[in-house]
Amino acid sequence: MRLTRKRLCSFLIALYCLFSLYAAYHVFFGRRRRAPAASLRGLRKGAAPAREGRGREQSTLGSEEWNPWEGDEKNEQQHRFKTSLQILNKSLKGKTDFQVQIWGKAAIGLYLWEHIFEGILDPTDVTAQWREGNSIVGRTHYSFITGPAVVPGYFSVDVNNVVLILNGREKAKVFYATQWLLYVQNLVQTQKLQHVAVVLLGNEHCNNEWINQFLKRNGGFVELLFIIYDSPWINDMDVFQWPLGVATYRNFPVVEASWSMLYNERPYLCNFLGTIYENSSRQALMNILKQGGIDKLCWVSVREQWQPQETNESLKNYQEALLQSDLTLCPVGVNTECYRIYEACSYGSVPVVEDVMTAGSCGNTSVSQNAPLQLLKSMGAPFIFLKNWKELPAVLEKEKTMTLQEKIQRRKMLLHWYQHFKTELKMKFTNILESSFLMNNKG
Repeated sequence: MRLTRKRLCSFLIALYCLFSLYAAYHVFFGRRRRAPAASLRGLRKGAAPAREGRGREQSTLGSEEWNPWEGDEKNEQQHRFKTSLQILNKSLKGKTDFQVQIWGKAAIGLYLWEHIFEGILDPTDVTAQWREGNSIVGRTHYSFITGPAVVPGYFSVDVNNVVLILNGREKAKVFYATQWLLYVQNLVQTQKLQHVAVVLLGNEHCNNEWINQFLKRNGGFVELLFIIYDSPWINDMDVFQWPLGVATYRNFPVVEASWSMLYNERPYLCNFLGTIYENSSRQALMNILKQGGIDKLCWVSVREQWQPQETNESLKNYQEALLQSDLTLCPVGVNTECYRIYEACSYGSVPVVEDVMTAGSCGNTSVSQNAPLQLLKSMGAPFIFLKNWKELPAVLEKEKTMTLQEKIQRRKMLLHWYQHFKTELKMKFTNILESSFLMNNKG
């Protein structure tokens, strides 16, 4: 006999109650899940090459075994449970999630998607013409598209809410970004799009006036702007600071913490691999390193001319330097914020940051005294900040007195902070979009 609608609902509710009791039992009474020693979350395809083999016996870890993401894994378990309930509720009530599509037209989009959102892209081939992925955060369903085939007017637009990721660092990039904004403007005007936010790799001197005309507060259509570097526009109302992240354009991967990364003695006190610009603080840094043979204690490899592209060999060499050094020296370039800071965090190598403002229009001391690197400081980055490289010898002398156990605890703290930093950004990003877009829907 066919089930009536009332019996079907009763069955689903009973199933829901049983599943709730089962999940509650495992959350509160089940044994704590341990991560494999070689990879505290499981090695992801494309992760850094310097790794221990899988399957190290848990007994070899002793009481020192540590998973910096244990809390996040519990949250993920609960999130999967909540997702199952959402599916059940959806079948009963016909609810739909808040939909946002991200158009990644700058390399920083990969940092947002793969590192912060921990999303997967299909296909995995980085040279593919079209790549896409999906993720659910809170009540929001995100879809992400990127690749050369994502061209204005050559793909279907079937969403109401879009986040456009653009590069505005230099004149040629600004021209390309403007074409995208004009295309999106037309979609808004023809009511094919409703809400738009932009994540912008800004100019290193914070000269970004070209995008002003597109901001909603100036009569445009861009409701929210997430901008990289310490722009004076940042007000945490419609303009927010966003991190530079790792150099995804040079294929820096998602790095998973390993046993060796946490517990092995690192043979070098510090590292610096980079370009030395004439009359820069980097020259001063090199002079300090050469005094008293400090450079013999650090992995130092410099060049006189910047190279935009990375070879497989140079990338592996750089990653190895990060993995084998307790500290990573981060002198300023055109801007104080650099990829090296985030790349060092990925390997548990503490960034030693030159904490000085660079030339240009960045910083807003009338709003915050934390510039430069206002975002990192506001989130409690456990870095070593120096105002002058003359302070470095004292830092390295102190480093020599630290025990391996003290360094291990510091690595754990840094890796935990970095994971928390990315998780917080993901949730903040989602909350801002939901608050703005959904509120404007009601208005």
